[in-house]
Amino acid sequence: MRKRILFVDDEPNVLQGLQRILRPLRGEWECAFAPGGPEALQKLESEPFDVVVSDMRMPGMDGAQLLSEVRRLYPRTVRIILSGHSDQEMILRSVGPAHQYLAKPCDAETLKSTVARACALHDLLASESLKKLVSETNSLPSDPAVYAEMLRVLQAPGTSIQEVSRLIAEDVGMTAKILQLVNSAFFGLRRRVSDPLEAAVLLGIDTIKALALSVRVFSLFPEATMRGLAMDTVWRHSLAVGTAAKHLAATEKLDRNSVNQAFLGGLLHDAGKLLLATNIRDAYARTIALAGRDRIPLWQAERATLGATHAEVGAALLGIWGLPDPVLEIIAFHHEPGTCPTGGFITVTAVDVSDALQPPPPAPAAGRFSALTAVHVADVLQWEACEDTHEGARPAADMEYLAAIGMAHRLEAWRDALASLTAEKEAR
Repeated sequence: MRKRILFVDDEPNVLQGLQRILRPLRGEWECAFAPGGPEALQKLESEPFDVVVSDMRMPGMDGAQLLSEVRRLYPRTVRIILSGHSDQEMILRSVGPAHQYLAKPCDAETLKSTVARACALHDLLASESLKKLVSETNSLPSDPAVYAEMLRVLQAPGTSIQEVSRLIAEDVGMTAKILQLVNSAFFGLRRRVSDPLEAAVLLGIDTIKALALSVRVFSLFPEATMRGLAMDTVWRHSLAVGTAAKHLAATEKLDRNSVNQAFLGGLLHDAGKLLLATNIRDAYARTIALAGRDRIPLWQAERATLGATHAEVGAALLGIWGLPDPVLEIIAFHHEPGTCPTGGFITVTAVDVSDALQPPPPAPAAGRFSALTAVHVADVLQWEACEDTHEGARPAADMEYLAAIGMAHRLEAWRDALASLTAEKEAR
């Protein structure tokens, strides 16, 4: 089915230009155009749209106000800002209501790839309720201890960006939000950033302070336990897996970029759990109970009850937010690396992601250890070290996948490497 896209801009010349450059996509997209926010809402009331792409500065109702209304009334719709204004106030006002941010002038290929990528990731989820949930989510809950420390540090005189960066890199929600913003086209970077430390430096301490204190995009969920899911365990486990995956990637001598991706993928691999546990508590509690009763891994219970796993939900959310494709692949396939279309060596396209749930292609070449491998193994070994997961059976290593890449014999060495890493930390 063709995707339905609504473009909103108060300048007629801009709308005419969009119609011209989008004409070749008539077979893929059904495009509509509105000269302002009120007109856009009228069109949305009369017919559904998959994506709204809006200018920021418009008279009467600006882009942030429009997309806030779209989020409230039509939460399944993907929301994108396309603006020629890049001042901090405008960027910060659009952080909540917009999934992604594109800068004018925007060529047809960039616009097409951004919209297609967002739609493909959205379509990963079979459940309409999960699509709605992902689309209306604008933050992930932070670890209360890290959140409190971040507020203290940001309000203290003489705070360094290094100290702020360290705290961001310890928290799933803060890392995801910082990377969403720094990877927006407003910053004009020619590459996607996957290192939370680099992202914090690029944004600067003033922007991070505004995000935390003024815009409040870092969210705090006060309850320590969500009906069977211990949130503090999720936060601790996520940081442990990120650290372990980074160590394994370095041990296997991956390049610096892949090592960074292993850390980030490990830190964010369970982001979908945070989203599900804080938004559909009763349904997720039943899913956790099913996993415990039948002694199956939680991700298998999720697929049975919700129609998608926390890995797929997390990848869909963070993909719509614009995080780097290699990291999305790690998140989506960390439990089932053998089903990954590229074996962890990518640039994932929108087609790759939308085809991700199809039968797997032939196994990758032997000896190909990737950041995905590092996160998969780190996750399994970190759970292996836990006394009780309270979430059903522990995730198991995909031995068929490890054998296919010629790495099954390394599992014991990786176990020893992580045990040594833990012992070094405890000795400090």
